[in-house]
Amino acid sequence: MSVTITFLGGASTVTGSKYLVQHDGKRLLVDCGLFQGYKQLRLRNWAPLPVPPDQIHAVLLTHAHLDHSGYLPLLAREGFAGHVHATPGTRDLCRILWPDSGHIQEEDAAFANRHGFSKHAPALPLYTRQDALDALPLLKAVEFGKTITPIPGWKATFSPAGHILGASSILLQVAGRRILFSGDLGRPDDLVMSPPDDAPQADTVLVESTYGDRIHPREDVLAELAPALQRVAKRGGVAVVPVFAVGRAQALLHAIHLLKMKGELPTSLPVFLDSPMAVHTTHLFENHPGEHRLSHQDTRALTRSATMVNSTDESKALASRHGPMVILSASGMATGGRVLHHLEHYAGNHRNMILLTGYQAPGTRGATLASGAKSVRIHGRDVEVNAEVVQLESASAHADGNQLMAWLRTMPQSPDQVYVVHGEAGPADTLRARIKHELGWRAVVPEQGSTWPT
Repeated sequence: MSVTITFLGGASTVTGSKYLVQHDGKRLLVDCGLFQGYKQLRLRNWAPLPVPPDQIHAVLLTHAHLDHSGYLPLLAREGFAGHVHATPGTRDLCRILWPDSGHIQEEDAAFANRHGFSKHAPALPLYTRQDALDALPLLKAVEFGKTITPIPGWKATFSPAGHILGASSILLQVAGRRILFSGDLGRPDDLVMSPPDDAPQADTVLVESTYGDRIHPREDVLAELAPALQRVAKRGGVAVVPVFAVGRAQALLHAIHLLKMKGELPTSLPVFLDSPMAVHTTHLFENHPGEHRLSHQDTRALTRSATMVNSTDESKALASRHGPMVILSASGMATGGRVLHHLEHYAGNHRNMILLTGYQAPGTRGATLASGAKSVRIHGRDVEVNAEVVQLESASAHADGNQLMAWLRTMPQSPDQVYVVHGEAGPADTLRARIKHELGWRAVVPEQGSTWPT
């Protein structure tokens, strides 16, 4: 029997990554992510999968970001009871991210019910914190470079992909076919993370394309970040920085610390990390020293370069402080979490700044802010935006088009087929065309729900 892949997410979109591999009655899911962004995408989270969860035999995770792992608590609640194989870094991060995701969904549902702005009565969370805790025992750690047998006769090997702690590319071998899942590839020149390993030989490749149609600017994040924070500090304003709690928060903390050490920012500029998830993640860098560029001294500086805000009361107390100050808070695309309260409080003042630090998926509040909108809807009401909005172009943790092509070129031989995934339609098709014309390889952009051979 043939080996097939069904694209249940991450097809012509950057969210909801789920790739179902099937052979001889066995089913394995590579990544199990939440859809984010446009409402029509988020509604997919509520739709049942085309295969019952109890008929999926194993899951492999490329990394812990919620668009790759955040559906797991729901999958487990609906009947999946197999192993979830992931690197130690991914396992450690999922232990933080999943319960936090469930908690935020419960909080958002409760807030909607209290204020009556949901169309549902009552509004319900997709899953709860307890659902997430119940799913955690399914996680099984796999060291980089070790080959495991997730299903009898199937083999999987994880290799470093950069991007965030624990991020991996996965080579899956089944029925004589070698299928390579790139995961989210980091940058070879990242400020914090080590570069991805070269690509191993494979027959079929699934390659991400988040930035498949662009090239990162030559200036580094320090050169771009310094003048922005200098401006807001000079006018006594508050910089609200929506950050991804895993990866981006730590990179920004490190960058701000370096700028202070270089004298480009005043050492007295207060910095707050207002995200319990980001606080816990920051401490994990000490546990995984081989995956990043930071020295032991640098990792210790991460936890000392900002005031760590844990409790809700401490978060609310920030509103009584005056600028200048910098508040880093999740989530990175302003889709939920504490950053929404800071945006409500500070977006209306022209002295303040909203500093966007990464990819903003279409349909998110972050994308609305990046577009120059004069208002953004938060908690059921329109909030006026008078603050300066800055989008850093150099802070991305994703490889750009040239770097993606360079990674593909490290393969010892040409694959039979490339599937371009995890990108909006434009970037995905741009990368597909480059792969076809520059490498001469067969490449397609699969559609949501489609099934293809390997």
